[in-house]
Amino acid sequence: MGRWFAALYDTVMAPLERGGFRDIRKQLLHQARGTVLEIGAGTGVNFPCYTEAAHVIAVDPDPGMVARSVPRATQAPVPIAVLRARAEALPFPDHTFDTVVGTLVFCTIPDPRQALCELHRLSKPAGTALFFEHVRVHRPLVGRLQDWLTPLWKRMAGGCHLNRNTLALIKQAGFEVTCIEPQYQELFLVIEAKAAFPAISLNLHGAPLCMNQ
Repeated sequence: MGRWFAALYDTVMAPLERGGFRDIRKQLLHQARGTVLEIGAGTGVNFPCYTEAAHVIAVDPDPGMVARSVPRATQAPVPIAVLRARAEALPFPDHTFDTVVGTLVFCTIPDPRQALCELHRLSKPAGTALFFEHVRVHRPLVGRLQDWLTPLWKRMAGGCHLNRNTLALIKQAGFEVTCIEPQYQELFLVIEAKAAFPAISLNLHGAPLCMNQ
């Protein structure tokens, strides 16, 4: 992402945060327990919401985002370590985390399937996964509009895809979805899941996406 994106992110997102995103984050992340991994942590907007976790490791590939998140990490209610890393290749041993988190991030990850496989690999058996993502709407007219807008939107918004089926990708990666809460006319989903083991996830052609034992 460009330097301008990190610099403007909080300003651009502020109306949405005041309009409901902040409350969604608080409610969702109140459930994060134990050792927590957050991918795509951005400017650290989630950090004040971790009130029950023992420790959080927050990663993001963008140096500008990482730099802006560090001050928020020092002010968070729980210890938070901020690292620069790609979600598709995370430098942690298998089954490390009690909770994994992704909020408004899978729209921009270049390979969301691989990132979800990594989250599953790093989750403890029956570990918790918490997501808040915008997705492709199943209503035909809105869905087609999202498809049409996505090429331009990606160029304007740091690679953001408006039309990803993130819920399906979560299931394919081996997570058992336990709760789905649609938000904003189903443009956004709050998703709670558990990591099932062993997991062999298949793509639409029957080839393995990831294999975790």
